[in-house]
Amino acid sequence: MDPSLALRIEEMDIAIGICLGLGLAASSGFRVFVPLLAANIASLSGVVHLTGGFEWMGSWPAFAVFLSATVIEVGAYYIPWLDNALDTIAIPLAAIAGTLLSVAFFTDLPPMVQWTLGIIVGGGSAAVIKTGASMARLKSSIFTAGFANWIIATIEHIASIVMSVLTIFIPVVMGIFALGVLGYFGWRLSVKRPHPSPPRRGGS
Repeated sequence: MDPSLALRIEEMDIAIGICLGLGLAASSGFRVFVPLLAANIASLSGVVHLTGGFEWMGSWPAFAVFLSATVIEVGAYYIPWLDNALDTIAIPLAAIAGTLLSVAFFTDLPPMVQWTLGIIVGGGSAAVIKTGASMARLKSSIFTAGFANWIIATIEHIASIVMSVLTIFIPVVMGIFALGVLGYFGWRLSVKRPHPSPPRRGGS
């Protein structure tokens, strides 16, 4: 094989792996275990290949764990007020899941680069999106006393499932889409609300 062609193929594999990791990490910002389960099923089916050292993510024991955790997580978000409590631990869990999913697909990279990108890109993306989603649920709890939270939870379920599945089959497109989602939530979190002006004293 032409060395230049082999190099281009290797670069394409790296790019696809980064898009896979980024898309699945973004999905974990909506639900922690859904993208882990999706990656596990895709690996068991031979659709994707995990990098060395992460073969455990594509095993049958991992399937049982991820499936059970997904069912529990999805169900817990329909229990009033438990959903907000769950968000407090889901943010660091999402960051961990995002990191693992990124590193698992960042193939052909030096370990230091692999883990650095995984933590910053994968873990950071998942944490930002999860924080933004949690803020939306908190506002819903305040303004609707939690009665509309199930709507937000359902949207998050669907977003995580759809993003996870599409990322596996069209990783480049979903990698770009994940950047857009990350940018949106990052913008929402960075927008500063105007502080009310202090009341003026009489005669001044």
